[in-house]
Amino acid sequence: MDAIELLKHDHRMVEQLFRDYHAAASPTQRRGVVELMVRELSKHAALEEMMVYPLARKALPDGTRRADEHLGEDMAVKQLLLSLDKLPAGDPRESDLMARLRREAEAHVRAQETELMPALREHVTQQDLDELGRLLDQAKQGAPTRPHPHAPDHPPALTVAAPLAAAYDRLRDRLQGRPST
Repeated sequence: MDAIELLKHDHRMVEQLFRDYHAAASPTQRRGVVELMVRELSKHAALEEMMVYPLARKALPDGTRRADEHLGEDMAVKQLLLSLDKLPAGDPRESDLMARLRREAEAHVRAQETELMPALREHVTQQDLDELGRLLDQAKQGAPTRPHPHAPDHPPALTVAAPLAAAYDRLRDRLQGRPST
C-alpha cells in the first residue's frame, strides 16, 4: 500500500473500533476496545508526526500551514487518549471521553481525506508515496503505543523522542500485561 492507502486503512480500522466499542457486551469488552484504540491511534499519530507532516511541509505549497493544522488536531486527540489511558476500568467518564474522541477523530479523518491526502497525491510522486507507505508500515512496529501530548512533535527533536517513548511504552505495556503490537 502506498502511504495514503495505509493511512486510510488506519482510519477505517479506527472507525471499526468505535463501532466495536458501542457493540461491546460488557464493561470489560469496552475497556479492551479502549486500550486497543489508545494503542492504534497513538501509533498512527506518531507516524504522521514523524513522516507524513514533514513530507507535507516540503512537498505542498502551503505545507507548513497544513501540517500545523493537523498537528493541532493530533494534540486534541492525544489529550483525549491520555485521559482514556489513565481511567480505571469501569470509570463512568469513559463513555463521554469516547464520544469526544470519536468527534475529534472524525474531524481529523475528514480533513485529511478531503484536503491533505488529495494534495499529497497531486504533489508527491507515486514512487515516493509507495516508499513512504513501506516506511510507515515498518515504523509502525516500533512506534509509541501510548499518547505523549507533551513530547516534541517536530523533527529533529521528535526523531529522538519518539523511539525513546516507544521503548518506554513497550516496557510499560509488558509490566502491565498489555499487548504492545
